[in-house]
Amino acid sequence: MANDASGHGAWVAEVIVVPKPGVNDPQGEAIRGGLGSLGYSGVQRVRSGRFFRVELTAINEAAAHTDATAMCERLLSNPVIETYSFSLFPGGGQRAETGEES
Repeated sequence: MANDASGHGAWVAEVIVVPKPGVNDPQGEAIRGGLGSLGYSGVQRVRSGRFFRVELTAINEAAAHTDATAMCERLLSNPVIETYSFSLFPGGGQRAETGEES
């Protein structure tokens, strides 16, 4: 991991925010209905959400984790109705992508 002049390293937080269980998710229901219309009859439930890729600098992994948690709790999610999870990894390199781009 490359450090900047202050000794801070680059980190990437990939954040997923979704409605809490029990919170109405009309977009997820619409997606489920659309998938059913396309013949995907095995889809039981869809929860829609948001994805964020945050590039940040921090002195170490613990500080990056603390910052990412604070970002999620203060801005990226609404803790009353949403939950969040994130993966944190060193920045500067390319992470293998999954799926296909459109």
